[in-house]
Amino acid sequence: MMDTETLRLALKQVIDPELGINIIDLGLVYRLDISEQHVEIDLTMTSPACPMGELIVDDVEDKLRAILPASTALEVSLVWEPPWSPERMSPDARRWLGVE
Repeated sequence: MMDTETLRLALKQVIDPELGINIIDLGLVYRLDISEQHVEIDLTMTSPACPMGELIVDDVEDKLRAILPASTALEVSLVWEPPWSPERMSPDARRWLGVE
């Protein structure tokens, strides 16, 4: 069975093309549930108007499909509640963007 840390490392390879920062450090991943045959992810965008949402969801699916066993079901959901805020960013992302 895949562990959360392995999935988080794969998700760190998904970069928000507008900000140049990965979705983990941006705080866009709200939920990551893993069972033996199923992985569920809830993620958001920095804004509901973000034009990159579909691209990022596709990249998440591609990165995870590359490491998950073929028999594992993957469900990626784009959610808007709670709304994203800069407080969700890692300290590194905050420094990179100059948000202190």
